[in-house]
Amino acid sequence: MDFNESTSSQPDIREFVAVILAGFGNELSPLSSDAGGEPSPKALLPIANQPMLDFPLAWLEQSGIKDVILICPTAQRQAISHYIHSGSSTSLRINLHPFEETDDLSVGTCAILRHFAHLIQQDFVVLPCDFVPPQSLPLSRVLDKFRTESVSDGCIATACWFAPRRSEKGATPDEWGHYDLSTPIVYDQATGTLLHIDTPDDIDRDSEEIGLRIGAITKYPRTRLSANLQDSHVYVCRRSVLDALSEKPNFDSIREEFIPWLCKVQYQRTKRERYGTVLMPRTNTLSQHVALQHSTSRVPDEVLDGKSGVSSPHDKDMAYSLPPSPTGDQDQQMANASLRVGLVIHRDPIAYAARTNTLQSYLELNRSFLSKTPYSLPTDPKDRSLIDPKAQISSDCIVGESTRVDERTTIKRSVIGKHCTIGKMARIVGCVLLDHCVVEDGAKLDNCIMGKNTKVGSKASLSWCVTQGGFEVETGGAYKNEKLEISEWAAGGGSEGDETTSEDEEDGEEDSEETEESED
Repeated sequence: MDFNESTSSQPDIREFVAVILAGFGNELSPLSSDAGGEPSPKALLPIANQPMLDFPLAWLEQSGIKDVILICPTAQRQAISHYIHSGSSTSLRINLHPFEETDDLSVGTCAILRHFAHLIQQDFVVLPCDFVPPQSLPLSRVLDKFRTESVSDGCIATACWFAPRRSEKGATPDEWGHYDLSTPIVYDQATGTLLHIDTPDDIDRDSEEIGLRIGAITKYPRTRLSANLQDSHVYVCRRSVLDALSEKPNFDSIREEFIPWLCKVQYQRTKRERYGTVLMPRTNTLSQHVALQHSTSRVPDEVLDGKSGVSSPHDKDMAYSLPPSPTGDQDQQMANASLRVGLVIHRDPIAYAARTNTLQSYLELNRSFLSKTPYSLPTDPKDRSLIDPKAQISSDCIVGESTRVDERTTIKRSVIGKHCTIGKMARIVGCVLLDHCVVEDGAKLDNCIMGKNTKVGSKASLSWCVTQGGFEVETGGAYKNEKLEISEWAAGGGSEGDETTSEDEEDGEEDSEETEESED
């Protein structure tokens, strides 16, 4: 593995460079909150005991991409650097670049791309650290569509959207938060073209209607509207897209601002005239434009738009005229460039794609791996000896290495992390426990997510709870539908600092209690 924290010059020019964006993951709070003064990077939160960062890295590796720019907050640099350097088995060349931001002030994805644009000298792929693709969606499918269309008709980007798995109503408590991540889009299915993304500004202007230019409808008369798809945040782009982004300094979000704007360039005349030469600059590279136009696998735009009388693939050569020279070919290609945003849609209710950007999706994704794992228990004899023979662990469970499970404990449909300790007669159903958790004798956990180093006291009962790393549940404590954070626990008397309360404060509290009793 070749790991660097600074940009290294490569002697050969690669086709693509991947840019992975790893943020704080505030939407996964308190699971992603700092634990004991140490950061809990979202990118390293485990899914089925495997850091979620491994999934996009493996996806890239299978596609043949070798160079990766991984961008993370400065506070997470050390933890992620340590994992990639010592814990990851990837063969990718990863350059880690920190970006200064805080939990309270998050920097937009557009600002991050503009800041690191000088590191990207070729076509690139942007993807988040939390995207978990299925085997039925190889990255090469998205790359191949971009490769073909960027040369054949001047496509400038290709996006990937997916149909999310439908969750049962009320599957998680309201306290966890409910996020409708599906976004209305308009697209042309025949060509795989993304035409419109409904943005928050569009919803503010008119929440009941979608405004689409007549130019888009004229060019793509058979458009489709969908409000049930989610953006994977995976975009394959020409390098020139960054040049266009630099001319839009007010854009903050790639998904909510830049990509929706990029869709409009393909059919709005004023935007094409202003940004066409930026997005499709003249180059000295040889073009395959004519060859692809005449290939038997490509359908002419005139046929797809319904503007041509050509109805048979054998007649499609009639729709084109050859340019007089190679130079003319390049001029014609620039003039006729579609500036399209291509679209790949993945629909598979079984092998579904997902982003781990909510607590609900985090729990569901962990559970989805339970049926795919061939061995639910550790295979090492030393680790297996830590599990008492009288413990009842169902086949739809995953138990991490060096985890101890005592007698008469029941574990069902759960993921138990590494180096955990589960006491006697405990009951764990439908849960995810991160590494180094302790569940004492007789405790009961139902559909919970326990952050790293969480301690659950004996005979405690938790249902549909999420804990911050390092949280301690008192003996006999009972919680339901809550996010349990250390700040609340400390305020309740769980920290050593509470014991140092001054005598004056204690006297004041006693006086107030006596006053309340007299009033009663």
